[in-house]
Amino acid sequence: MSTAPQEYPGATPAQWLEGARPHTWANAFAPVMAGTAAAVFAGEGNALRAVLAGIVAWALIVGVNFANDYSDGIRGTDDDRSGPLRLTGSGLVPPKMVKYAAFGSFAIAGVFGMLLSLLSAWWLVLVGALCIAGAWFYTGGKNPYGYRGLGEVAVFVFFGLVAVLGTEFTQSGAVSLLGIGMACAVGGLSSSVNLANNLRDIPTDAETGKITLAVRLGDRRTRYVWLGLVIAAVVLTLAMSLQHIAILLGLCAVPLLVLAARPVIGGAQGKALIPVLGMTGRGMLLWSVTMLLAALIS
Repeated sequence: MSTAPQEYPGATPAQWLEGARPHTWANAFAPVMAGTAAAVFAGEGNALRAVLAGIVAWALIVGVNFANDYSDGIRGTDDDRSGPLRLTGSGLVPPKMVKYAAFGSFAIAGVFGMLLSLLSAWWLVLVGALCIAGAWFYTGGKNPYGYRGLGEVAVFVFFGLVAVLGTEFTQSGAVSLLGIGMACAVGGLSSSVNLANNLRDIPTDAETGKITLAVRLGDRRTRYVWLGLVIAAVVLTLAMSLQHIAILLGLCAVPLLVLAARPVIGGAQGKALIPVLGMTGRGMLLWSVTMLLAALIS
């Protein structure tokens, strides 16, 4: 008995954009600005290389978002979720189209990453390849590490340490102590965005076998860890200001982080936690903008 092929209604450009999850793009641009700030504080700074790094980071995060959409969708972990639209899970487009979108984004990251490596250090190509592999195997492959509670660790490493310090290195040729502090601050805030997303999805993730860090910790302890990550970024800002007083401008982001913390502290669940992601991302972006401004005026 033959089975009729599945019908896919197709996705509009707006739905494809939603699938790329623009609210996460701050995780790409913030570390590039912070890394550029560190380079400027070191007496260096290169606008062209900063732009190239920004394109690489943006393409990577779009790629990882489409990769997650595809991998989670074919596993069925997106069949019942309270977050933004997922192209695969909703059945709007064939899964392979979402996978192609992910690979296309990774290709863009690869091309601009190679160009940036030619302008700085050839071995950064290897770092870029590792970043792409990390993006795909977060939820892809037979044993995705995102299903083992390592998602936040990966975000801290790739969108914190690697992105910030890599940006600084391509412009100044070195990594500074100040850069490490900024990388840890951005990495913590970026991880808190990911953790808030997984806090929201604890019930559905646990049911489908997606064992994220939030599932491992449970609701209450996940909220404590989220607060710890955000507070650590503020403490690092105060510590770095001992070297450059202008870094205190980063405290301008505190009101946004406080607004983001309210639903977390208040025990919000499901869709009520969605604003936490956007507010934390905007706080991280503002923090990075102020770091760059502080570097320029110091």
